[in-house]
Amino acid sequence: MPIKVDDRLPDAKFRVMTTEGPVWKTTDEVFKGRKVALFAVPGAFTPTCNNLHIPSFLNNAAAIKAKGVHSIAVTGVNDVFVMEAWKKTTGADGKIDFLADGNGEFAKAIDMAFDGSGNGLGTRSKRYSMLVEDGVVKKLNIEDAPGKCEISGGQALLAQL
Repeated sequence: MPIKVDDRLPDAKFRVMTTEGPVWKTTDEVFKGRKVALFAVPGAFTPTCNNLHIPSFLNNAAAIKAKGVHSIAVTGVNDVFVMEAWKKTTGADGKIDFLADGNGEFAKAIDMAFDGSGNGLGTRSKRYSMLVEDGVVKKLNIEDAPGKCEISGGQALLAQL
């Protein structure tokens, strides 16, 4: 069953890039005691993710944080090196945290994975956004198709804060 409002995020790990190289970060390290705007994309550098979803959070980052959100994070089923390259090319460094879910373990744990192998993409994450407070989902916006970014963008989440 997919995650829903008032559910606690499961224990999972992401890979993040540091100046010393890739390290693991747990869901507790990302969400415990914090208010986080998390959004997920089917794939870094893909058209909707790159041209609509990331810019919608970059353009609304200051306003989202002004509503008491500690950080904004994006996750996708891509390796940490791809996520790091995407962060640099989008200008999101220092504005959005990039959480690599390379094997789709987080996406699967919250039942937000889908099979994109018909298009040569393997397992991917559904597109969604959520507000997480101290590890608990408070707002959740799930797109009904991976190519849509209508209800999960930064402006939509901002309107809910």
